[in-house]
Amino acid sequence: MANGPKYRVPFRRRREGKTNYHLRLRLIKSNQLRLVIRNSTKNCVVSFNEAKINGDRTLVYACSAQLAKKFDWKYNSGNLSSAYLTGYLAGLQAKKANIQSAILDIGIPIHKNRIWASLKGVIDAGIEIPHGDIFNENLEKRITGEHIKAYAEKLKSESQELYKKEFSAYLKNKVDPTKIVEVFEKIKKEIEKKIK
Repeated sequence: MANGPKYRVPFRRRREGKTNYHLRLRLIKSNQLRLVIRNSTKNCVVSFNEAKINGDRTLVYACSAQLAKKFDWKYNSGNLSSAYLTGYLAGLQAKKANIQSAILDIGIPIHKNRIWASLKGVIDAGIEIPHGDIFNENLEKRITGEHIKAYAEKLKSESQELYKKEFSAYLKNKVDPTKIVEVFEKIKKEIEKKIK
C-alpha cells in the first residue's frame, strides 16, 4: 500500500468499485434529472433522481419486485423481460409525474443487457433519454422472452428430465416457461391500464 505525506486514502465506495466520483460530479453539474438504473442478479431498480446539496431526492421509483406484488409476474425478476417491464413501469410513473426527460446514470455497469432493456422500457413509455445506437434487433427479440420460450420448447421436446431441472423454479411456481411472451404482453397492458 502506498504511503507518504501526500498519500490520500480514496473514499470507501471508490475503493469498493461502487462509485465513480468524477462521473457523478459531471452528472450532478449537468443540473438535469437522472435516470438511475441498477441491476443485480435477482432484481432491477429504476428511479428518477434529482441531485441536491444534502443528497439525492428520488422522484419516481420502480423495482422488479413490484411486478410480482402488483401485476402477478411469476417469472424471474432478474431477467431481460422483467428489466424492460420495470423500466416501462418507471417511465409511465415519471410521465404521470410530468417528467419529460432525464440523463442516464448506470453507475459501474455489471449486467449491461438488462440495463439497456430497462432503458428501452423507459423510452417506450415516452421519456426522452439521450442515448447512442445501443439497441439491436437481437435485444428487442430477447426483451419479450422469446429466447426463454424457444429454449424451453427445445428442452421439453428433447429431454423432460433436463427441462424439469432447468426450469424447476418456474415449475415450482406453476408457471409455464413456454408462455412467457404472452404473459409479458399481458403484464405490459396491465401496467398501461393501472398507471395511465
